Amino acid sequence: MMTGRRSSRIASAALLSLSLTAAPVLTAVPALASEGSSPSTSTSPSATPPARMSTVGGERLGRPGTQVELGSDAPVLPKDITARSWIVADAESGEVLAAHNAHWRLAPASTLKMLFADTLLPKFNRDEEHKVEPSDLAGIGSGSSMVGVKEDETYTVHDLWLGVFLRSGNDAVHVLAAMNGGIEQTVKDMNEHAEELQALDTNVVSPDGYDAKGQVSSAYDLTLFARSGLQKKDFREYCSTVRAQFPGETEKKKGKTTRKSFEIQNTNRLLTGDLDVDAYQGIAGVKNGNTTNAGATFTGVAERNGKVLLVTVMNPEKDEHNEVYKETSRLLDWGFKAADKVEPVGELVPPKGAVIEASPGASAAPSPSVSGADGRPAAALVHGGSSGIGTALAIAAGVLVLLGGAVFLVHRRWPLPELMRRRR
Repeated sequence: MMTGRRSSRIASAALLSLSLTAAPVLTAVPALASEGSSPSTSTSPSATPPARMSTVGGERLGRPGTQVELGSDAPVLPKDITARSWIVADAESGEVLAAHNAHWRLAPASTLKMLFADTLLPKFNRDEEHKVEPSDLAGIGSGSSMVGVKEDETYTVHDLWLGVFLRSGNDAVHVLAAMNGGIEQTVKDMNEHAEELQALDTNVVSPDGYDAKGQVSSAYDLTLFARSGLQKKDFREYCSTVRAQFPGETEKKKGKTTRKSFEIQNTNRLLTGDLDVDAYQGIAGVKNGNTTNAGATFTGVAERNGKVLLVTVMNPEKDEHNEVYKETSRLLDWGFKAADKVEPVGELVPPKGAVIEASPGASAAPSPSVSGADGRPAAALVHGGSSGIGTALAIAAGVLVLLGGAVFLVHRRWPLPELMRRRR
């Protein structure tokens, strides 16, 4: 039966709900009623999914295993998905179409940089310049991915963000963190922002996602980070840029000072393609990662025929080249086919501070909170009015550096009011 979903859609349409708070109606979600058990609160990744996990976003999302509610004509899920945890969600409505161990707290690798960017992007003007001090690059983990930031060279904030998103540069992350008051302050800011986003599975220890004791997140939380980040124009620009120029070292020859740039390319293979994986039709970001503890992780957003999906995949067990992208592609393909044929199994919750109107003309109030499975607050969705976030702005030509002259258009619905969509 799809009655509940249809009712939600009718209510949303009647309220012209195209904003963050306009997701289909959910009441407060109770914790799992299981006597003698308690939710996992450990900040160390477990070998197997806990019997009880957070129920933020819905009771079924707290259960281990695959959660999906197929309609009579819905396609079955792909059989060859080996990831320890994954989620498929409608980026605009927030409906979770299917999930597997969605709240399993695992090492996130560089997908954590989505939270880093969502936290710090508003703090600096993109044209601001910074001369790199030796202390800015202290403490970068051995074997880290680097973009090539050099001591005593000056970079714009725009340069550094390109390094973060395209090359997953931990050196660029450390410089931006230094500009923000240091690693400790940045970790504090990220953890506070994660809590505001209701990403209660996340504990940040290192802002670049480098393996660190106690550093965990979940497929659910990473999807929240992507959804929040994609509200920001700069975030959308950087995460969908395929290649760009990055400043090199200053050279002095024959009394002349020159500084050449070099090309960097995005390491997101669904944007660029690779020998064994094609660029995904409609892809517009978001972020990949890979470390020893985390394995391969990835969150991607894509659009087809007016539908925008977010998929997060964490640590495929199948040990094949680019497997995380292959499994993401299969889940995206399924999601686009199944989107109108499944009953949602949960919801991407709004931030704690989201303003919600009970009905047209009613006074606005903060979204209510209840306790999640781990005892921390978890927002519950109610009937929403439009907050005006869905208003689209014009995009200046040439903002992105794109593969093959691909054309991107303005998308006018939340949460991507300016989503650049690739035409094939």
